[in-house]
Amino acid sequence: MSTNIQTLHTRDSLTMLRRNLLHAHRYPSMTLQVALIPVFLLLLFVYVFGDALGTGIGRGGGRTAYLAYLVPGILLMTAGTGAVPTAVAVCTDMTEGIVARFRTMAISRASILVGHVVGSVIQTVINLVLVTAVALAIGFRPNAGFLEWSAAIGLLVLFVLALTWLSVGLGLVSKTPEGASNAPLPISFLLPFVSSTFVPVDSMPSWIRWFAEYQPFTTVIETVRGLLTGTEIGHNGWMAVAWSVTIAVLGFVWSLRLFDRDPS
Repeated sequence: MSTNIQTLHTRDSLTMLRRNLLHAHRYPSMTLQVALIPVFLLLLFVYVFGDALGTGIGRGGGRTAYLAYLVPGILLMTAGTGAVPTAVAVCTDMTEGIVARFRTMAISRASILVGHVVGSVIQTVINLVLVTAVALAIGFRPNAGFLEWSAAIGLLVLFVLALTWLSVGLGLVSKTPEGASNAPLPISFLLPFVSSTFVPVDSMPSWIRWFAEYQPFTTVIETVRGLLTGTEIGHNGWMAVAWSVTIAVLGFVWSLRLFDRDPS
């Protein structure tokens, strides 16, 4: 019996995944916007500010050195911007009545959220590949082997999964799709900017340095930066994993409680 239930849950989740991927394919404007923002910031900071910032952070290599410093942070910003379409898609489903219709059908309730999460993770990973390809095309040369790349990819996917579950909760708690598009802004823009994405946290005022150093984005950025460029990781490695797992678990539990609380 449990095997049959698991099979049905997997089948329903795959059906919901196909539905979400088809929606993303038919309405690509938000997906393209989410992918292009990190690319635009990468090109802007490298070619407009890169020479001055590369010299200013003490790496001595100007624009090339700053590109190596910047790429890990832009990858994390890409992960953060993926929260916006996820929240909007979930809120749209909730407010337009399709979820109420799904609840009257013989399908797994959890598969509705699983479809959103897996679909969003896939789209964000594709965006990460796109940003990495652009970075390599303009001169990014990582100092990493197979194990370092594997660890960096694994951590990025784990962090994307964590942010996706959190964004699902934000979509469920939002009243309108417009509100859902604004709810993840602290994740997609505020936290990445108040981190080591663009400059080292040591250069920040003391009143904000402590927050910037220990917040989730900085710990993951510094870990990915260490894996890809050979810089010191220190305590950031275990903190990055701890933050990712904690956010994923809290987002998962919060989303399920919100979803189950809604009237059928």
